[in-house]
Amino acid sequence: MKDTSKKALLLLEDGTVFYGSSTGLDGTAFGEICFNTGMTGYQEIFTDPSYFGQLIVMASAHIGNYGVRANEVESEKIQIAGLITKNFSEVASRSGKSDSLFGYFEKENKVAIKDIDTRALVRHIRDSGAMNAIISTEIQDVEALKIRLNDCPSMEGLALAPKVSTVEAFEVGDPASNLRIAALDLGIKSNITKCLTDRGALVRVFPWNTSVEEMLKWAPNGLFYSNGPGDPAASPEVVKEVAKGIESGLPVFGICLGHQMIALASGLTTFKMHNGHRGINHPVKNMATGLGEITSQNHGFVVNMDDVKASPNVELTHLHLNDQTVAGIRRTDANCFSVQYHPEASPGPHDSRYLFDQFIENVKNH
Repeated sequence: MKDTSKKALLLLEDGTVFYGSSTGLDGTAFGEICFNTGMTGYQEIFTDPSYFGQLIVMASAHIGNYGVRANEVESEKIQIAGLITKNFSEVASRSGKSDSLFGYFEKENKVAIKDIDTRALVRHIRDSGAMNAIISTEIQDVEALKIRLNDCPSMEGLALAPKVSTVEAFEVGDPASNLRIAALDLGIKSNITKCLTDRGALVRVFPWNTSVEEMLKWAPNGLFYSNGPGDPAASPEVVKEVAKGIESGLPVFGICLGHQMIALASGLTTFKMHNGHRGINHPVKNMATGLGEITSQNHGFVVNMDDVKASPNVELTHLHLNDQTVAGIRRTDANCFSVQYHPEASPGPHDSRYLFDQFIENVKNH
């Protein structure tokens, strides 16, 4: 029986406290707090490896109302550290659902709290910036929670790809395909591999610490670097291998963390944002066509625009129109491009799916 009579407490690193209620999913969890402005797609968000170790605030007031489905996951488990909501729905009204959100979280022993003023919380995070936080239905002593919160490491300088990457290489797609894509798993989403296999590719997904030499033994004709969590600058060994991948001459495509790794391998720098971009309605301009795209985004680090402008071999291809940050780059001296957002858009609009077509075309023409 769910006990929702317990009080729940949220403590931010700056000392701000919010009070709410238990959803019956009790416990204590901590991580960097961030908010997502999407009005749908909560299951895909919670299972996205790029959110590993983070406390998620959903800007939508009603979460859980359409339940969960087994085929709508982006990885094998819930990746977020905990969930903060206004209304946590105990009723899942969609036909064909396989479970309620409560049942899904309960099976994976995840903490979720409700009755938080998420509008006030999102405004506070927006103004104060990303920071660590802790949620609890077990501990009501703020001073005790502050001690626990001290154990939470800063996202800056944190390498998290090893926490979410596959341990062993695996293949998806048509084994007979001559479109062989070697993908480095830094926290890859299921729908990314699906977007590649839907276009006829055979994808072999390699662990995060695989050398380029090992990937090339499989005889791929394209290299892909995936999304994932953490600080890109905290993984210089990955950056070194990505640089070798670019130098291999094969067509290269990177998304999100993979995009940042390509930037670092190209001599650019990255930095932690005051607040990341997390939502499914971010406007991006394609610099080549002049057309706008509504995109799905999830990142807390970004490539330095000044570095892009100063680089002799990197061209800006996409611009985020809300804050004029780098949304995509292309190497002018190599067959390599990358974007800061999610063209597989799960959840989100499909405006940017053409990027997969572009990559496959590059592979075919190589």
